[in-house]
Amino acid sequence: MVPRLRHAFALSLLLTGFVVGADRTHVTVLSTTDLHGHIHPVDYYTQTPAENGLAKIGTLIRRARALDPEVILLDSGDTIQGTPLAYHVAVVAPPREDPMMAAMNSLGFDALAIGNHEYNYGLDVLNRARRSARFPWISGNICIEGTTDPAYAPYIVKQVRGVRVGILGLTTPGVPAWEDPDHITGLDFTDPVAAAHRWVRELRQRTRVDVVVVAMHMGIEENILTGIPNPGQVPHENAALRIAREVPGVDVILMGHTHREVPSLTVNGVLLTQAGRWGEHLSRTTLLLERSDPTASWQLIGKTATTHPVTAEVPPDPQILALTQNAHEATEAWLDQPIGRTSRTLSAAQARVQDSAIIDLIQRVQLDAGEADVSLTACFNTNALLPVGEVTVRDIAGLYVYENSLVVLELTGAQLKQALEHSARFFRPGQRGMTAEELIDPQVPGYNFDIAEGVDYVIDLNRRVGDRITDLNYRGRRLDPRQKLKVAINNYRHNGGGGYAMFQDAPIISRSNRGIRDLIIDWVIAHPDLPTEPSHNWRIRLP
Repeated sequence: MVPRLRHAFALSLLLTGFVVGADRTHVTVLSTTDLHGHIHPVDYYTQTPAENGLAKIGTLIRRARALDPEVILLDSGDTIQGTPLAYHVAVVAPPREDPMMAAMNSLGFDALAIGNHEYNYGLDVLNRARRSARFPWISGNICIEGTTDPAYAPYIVKQVRGVRVGILGLTTPGVPAWEDPDHITGLDFTDPVAAAHRWVRELRQRTRVDVVVVAMHMGIEENILTGIPNPGQVPHENAALRIAREVPGVDVILMGHTHREVPSLTVNGVLLTQAGRWGEHLSRTTLLLERSDPTASWQLIGKTATTHPVTAEVPPDPQILALTQNAHEATEAWLDQPIGRTSRTLSAAQARVQDSAIIDLIQRVQLDAGEADVSLTACFNTNALLPVGEVTVRDIAGLYVYENSLVVLELTGAQLKQALEHSARFFRPGQRGMTAEELIDPQVPGYNFDIAEGVDYVIDLNRRVGDRITDLNYRGRRLDPRQKLKVAINNYRHNGGGGYAMFQDAPIISRSNRGIRDLIIDWVIAHPDLPTEPSHNWRIRLP
C-alpha cells in the first residue's frame, strides 16, 4: 500500500470509533527538531550524499499537505547552527535572508521553539534569523532578565477546522551552563515546569483552546524503566517526563535536544514524539476530536504519533534547493580553500584511546593562542581526517565541528587532576584482555572525554573511577597539587558542560571572542606544514 493511501486508511480506521451523528474531525501536526543547519542532502565534510536535511524533509511535508492542506508544522529548535553552511551564513558572509528561514518559510512552518544552539553566534545573528522568518520563534520560559515577562511569544494558537490548538514553546534551561554570557545578555532561562504550569493554565482557562501541544527543546531526562537520570546532563536540562507527569492539561509533547528518534510514547496520558536530528525523520501526530453538536466544545478522543524516515527514495524538494543554492555554493567554495599541507594522513579514528597528531593540532593552537601551560580538548569527530597533501578549510571544519571559543583559566594541579579524573569516567571497569575500545562507556558522550596537552599522565583502568590518573607530571616533574597553571579550555567546558564543575569558579585569565575553529585555520595558515607526530604525553594502562 502506498504511503498516502496507508495514512488515509489508518485515519479512516481511527475515525470509526466516533459517536454516530457527532461532529467529528482530526488535526495533523508535523514536526521536525534539531535540524542544525542541514538543508542540502550532503555531508559537507566528506562531500558524500546524506539521507537528511530540510530539502528532503520538505518533500515529505509537501506530500502531507497534499493530503491535508491544514496541517500544523512545528520545529523544536537547534535550527540555525551545526553545518558549515550555517557557520558560513552566520559568521563568514551573512546573506540578505537566512537560508534556513527561507526554506522553512517556503514549507509553511507555523512556529519554532527556541533551542540552546540558537544562541551560539550571539543575539545579533539570532535576531537576524528571526527577522527572516515568517513565523514566530516561541519560548515560555525565557524571560527578560530580572522579570517574569517573556522575552519571546510563549505560545501561538492555530485554528484548524474549528479546533483551537494552543502551541507552547519551551527551551532547555541549561543554556547559561553552555553559552557565553555575552550571547544571552538580558535573558533569564527559567524553570520550564513552572513555566508550563503558567502558560498551559492560561491556554486552557483564558484562551480556551481545545488542545495543548508543547513544542520543547528538551527530551527525556531519565531511563523510563528504572527512573535513573540519564548521565551527562546539567541540572534540569531535560524535562519532558516531568511536564508530562506534573502539568495538567498537556495533550502532546514534541521533544528535541537529545537527538533521539521517539516515534511514540505515552506517559500519564500525554503523547510524546521526537523526530531525531538533522532532518533524518519527520514526526506526524494525528489528533482525533468530536463534539455532540456545533455549540459544544471539542473533545480529544484519540491521538497517535509516528516518525517517517528520510530514505534514498525521497528526492529533495527542488524549490528548497533553488532557494538555498547560492548559500550552498558559497559554502562549498569557502570550504575548498587550501590553507596548509601534511606529509602524512592524520586521522582521529583512534584519538579517544591513544594520543594522536590530529588532536595535538587543536592542543597546539589552544596553547599558542591562550599563551597557556596546559590545554584540554576532546575529540569531537572520530571521522575527522587530514589526508596526505593539501589541507583545506573543509578538513578543519570536520575536525572542529562546534562553535566553541577559547577560555584560559588559572587552575591548581589538584583541580587539573580532578578534571582528568572526571574525564576518565569515559571508560568502564573491565576484565583482563579487553581493549580500550571495549571499555568505553556508551553512556558517556565522547565529546565529554577531555585529553590534556602540556602534562604527561597515565589513565590506569585497573583503578577505580575517580582515582585513575597516575604519573601526572609537568615539565618532567611530578605535578604539585598546589601549583598554579594557565589552562586553555573551551567556553562550553568553562560553563560546566559535561559536568566539569571544577572549572566554573576558577579565575579567568583571558577569554577569546573568536571561535576555536577560526583560531585553528589561522594557525594552519601561519604554519602550513603540519606536525605529523603525536607528543605521546598520555596513555591508557589496560587491565
